[in-house]
Amino acid sequence: MAESASRRMTAEERRVIFASSLGTVFEWYDFYLYGSLAAIISVQFFSGVNPTAAFIFALLAFAAGFAVRPFGAIVFGRLGDLVGRKYTFLVTILIMGLSTFIVGLLPGYAAIGFAAPAILILLRLAQGLAIGGEYGGAAIYVAEHAPHGKRGAYTSWIQTTATLGLFLSLLVILGCRLSMSKEDFESWGWRIPFLLSIFLLGISVWIRLKLNESPLFRKMKEEGTLSKSPLTESFARWSNMKIVIIALIGLTAGQAVVWYTGQFYALFFLTQVLKVDGQTANILIGIGLLLAVPFFVVFGTLSDRIGRKPIILAGCLLAVLTYFPLFSALTHFANPALEAARENAPVTVVADSGTCSFQFNPVGTASFTTPCDVAKSALAKCGIPYDNEELTGEDEAHILVGNVVVASFDASDDPDGARRESFEATLSSVLTSAGYPASADPDAINYPMVVLILFTLILYATMVYGPIAAMLVELFPTRIRYTSMSLPYHLGNGWFGGFLPTVSFAIVAATGNLYSGLWYPIIIAAMTFVVGLIFVPETKDRELHPEGS
Repeated sequence: MAESASRRMTAEERRVIFASSLGTVFEWYDFYLYGSLAAIISVQFFSGVNPTAAFIFALLAFAAGFAVRPFGAIVFGRLGDLVGRKYTFLVTILIMGLSTFIVGLLPGYAAIGFAAPAILILLRLAQGLAIGGEYGGAAIYVAEHAPHGKRGAYTSWIQTTATLGLFLSLLVILGCRLSMSKEDFESWGWRIPFLLSIFLLGISVWIRLKLNESPLFRKMKEEGTLSKSPLTESFARWSNMKIVIIALIGLTAGQAVVWYTGQFYALFFLTQVLKVDGQTANILIGIGLLLAVPFFVVFGTLSDRIGRKPIILAGCLLAVLTYFPLFSALTHFANPALEAARENAPVTVVADSGTCSFQFNPVGTASFTTPCDVAKSALAKCGIPYDNEELTGEDEAHILVGNVVVASFDASDDPDGARRESFEATLSSVLTSAGYPASADPDAINYPMVVLILFTLILYATMVYGPIAAMLVELFPTRIRYTSMSLPYHLGNGWFGGFLPTVSFAIVAATGNLYSGLWYPIIIAAMTFVVGLIFVPETKDRELHPEGS
């Protein structure tokens, strides 16, 4: 074992890691383009509703790709345990690349109506199925080539791929933005990054065709010990199923919310809540990603020495303890005018809570006509945070901006929308007078501090994500490893993590509080810390046996 841990990486092992990682980078690039361009896609494919609802609906379509990831894990995981690791993730990258390319060609809502978002969602579902089979195959392929004592270090290169894929998507988007006007980019230029995926697909397929099958899988195949029913062995036998459940609740759920908070929610928070220009936000996140990427390998390598479990659980605990102060600091340094306005003239909706609706209308059918709804809808449209206060006495529903009262009204008798338009204009004038900015002032942003905060958030992601691949591989026997590890990984990342932006922003829209969406990742990360501490075993010293015994 000591000899395996100390020997240098062979040329064949380097080729395996490079080929697996590069192909996976391209696949994550395809998958995350949508998230990076969610604000523009909401306009292109979900027009006809208010901007807040359109953005949340776009996030729901983004989340649709995550929703089916566990099903992709089951389908392709079974295929990987029956047919082989190499050919399975060759199929997944073909599905991903073609689906992404078609998004670049898809007409918008203005051209083909409801068919546009419907087809878009179908393509996101195809992408989700593909990524559900991709990650497990790549992680297992590398782990089964790695010597004992270096699985954390070797598989950590696979862990960099999701972040590098996101970084690549941001870089390509930024290049397109800089090469044309803002109007052209939002009209048609946003399609270019999707269309470029066809070239990345060609490179990925060419590279993966040159790879050999995993040595452990080849040995099982030669000895006739392959599983004949990986689904049954993985999920119908309690001895393995309980490990799947523990891996989900005690590892991947918390890992997922920490990862997506650091790399996606932070980006959406900058652009949608703090009103930082999209190009600026992408650059800031990109710098944070670039600085943090090496730490995936650092923590993966460290996990070979001190264990996977303490590093992953430490990342979850740090997130629980520091998310609120970090995002509060992000507001202070990215949009100080908004922070000052909230302190000097806090906004409060004073209304009967029984008349208030949830401010989310993805299909555009709700009219939001009660005085409370009119007030909250106007504030959501402006992106202004607010508090809620129960109406008392004979007062009518109104908005308090500091000491200024803006009376709301019942819009059910406003058929032409004239009163609502007048109300929103009055509210906008009052908010402007109180110092609420329409967007973040670029000259007022403290760029070094914003980058430092973003780096810290992403650093937590490297702690929970760097060692997770090795740990999941080590938890399950070789004969059913692809099937068994893929499901908890993609349930955690596809459902707990993938729905995080949607759930968190819906919470913010419902409550009006800037930071209320953080309760979702904090509660999930706390759950994982407790369950992981009690039930998850350390795996770094386990052997990977071909027979899976």
